[in-house]
Amino acid sequence: MKTPEYLFRNGKMLRTGLTTGTCAAAAAVAAAGQLLTGHPAGRVEIRLPGGDPVRMDTLVCRMEGETAFCQVRKDGGDDPDVTTGMAIGARVSRISSGIELDGGEGVGRVTGSGLPCPPGEAAINPVPRKMIRENLESLCRELGYTGGLQVIITAENGREVAKKTFNPRLGIEGGISILGTTGIVEPMSSRALTDTTNLLIDRYRLKSPDRILLTPGNYGQDFSRDFLGISREGAVQFSNFLGEALDYLVYRNYRELLLVGHAGKLVKVAGGIMNTHSSQADCRMEILAAHAALAGGDRTLIRNIMDCPTVPAALDFLRMARVEQEVYRTVLEKIREQVNYRTGGSLRTEVMLFTMEEGLLAATDGAAGLAERIRGDWQ
Repeated sequence: MKTPEYLFRNGKMLRTGLTTGTCAAAAAVAAAGQLLTGHPAGRVEIRLPGGDPVRMDTLVCRMEGETAFCQVRKDGGDDPDVTTGMAIGARVSRISSGIELDGGEGVGRVTGSGLPCPPGEAAINPVPRKMIRENLESLCRELGYTGGLQVIITAENGREVAKKTFNPRLGIEGGISILGTTGIVEPMSSRALTDTTNLLIDRYRLKSPDRILLTPGNYGQDFSRDFLGISREGAVQFSNFLGEALDYLVYRNYRELLLVGHAGKLVKVAGGIMNTHSSQADCRMEILAAHAALAGGDRTLIRNIMDCPTVPAALDFLRMARVEQEVYRTVLEKIREQVNYRTGGSLRTEVMLFTMEEGLLAATDGAAGLAERIRGDWQ
């Protein structure tokens, strides 16, 4: 099966790209080919984890004494990834047996536990490691080479690029990670974000294996730090992908969840919306209007809410009608009900809603106590 070069997202045709793992494998095969044949490769072909072939042009392919060095250009397609355009390289030299793989300049090194690679190793994830190894073994068989290879993966300007990624928070220092599960980058895909969230959850378990604080983004982390006294590391971002994060919490056998977020974001969850990005679903005003009606709001209030451009504006109308506390109560309970439905009831869930203007708006009864326990885990 040929790997698709284009996908359709939101009515647009977008070009797919290649992961850093695919680029590392291609550079390694090109360098090994030059080392073993003496001929530089202008183009290299490798196999992706699913078996599809991919061809890439080389940027550099040269001998450096007894070592071959090749680079390829990371092409992320139409995906706005910070690693797009980087030169991913490999230095390959002969050893007596086996394939030894490590990271060099620009490739991060793992300093903490809870990640796919153990502390001290280069941040080259398991699938790219397997892809590099299998493609090199195939090349060696093709050329009849029975010795071993030492492979050092590099990433030009990786130290600087890594500052724009989650690596510093994950405990990966000195460069980028070599990533990829399929070898292909899908534009506007949630995979990179959800994979990062899963890694953060795994690290979180080292300090707090039973309870966790989830929040959509930076605002929630700042609120948790400033109002709850919980460090930024004690709050895991899920971006817009709450459903996927909840699924992973169940997989990791978490027992308690504190869900903290801006009212304008989490009110969507009360409607069962588990991907909170505006391009997927909205219904914020419809949800608030329904809860206002349940609280006894009149037709004028409902119309005013439906005409509001933002949730804070709608909250002003709720306050004027003096139904805000009842709306907060029923919205919180509905959020908890939707989370319980997604997780099969395996998580005891507490919820906190805030706005930037007012701070804490409302919380479920057990939220403060759970926040205190989480704060203790991270002190």
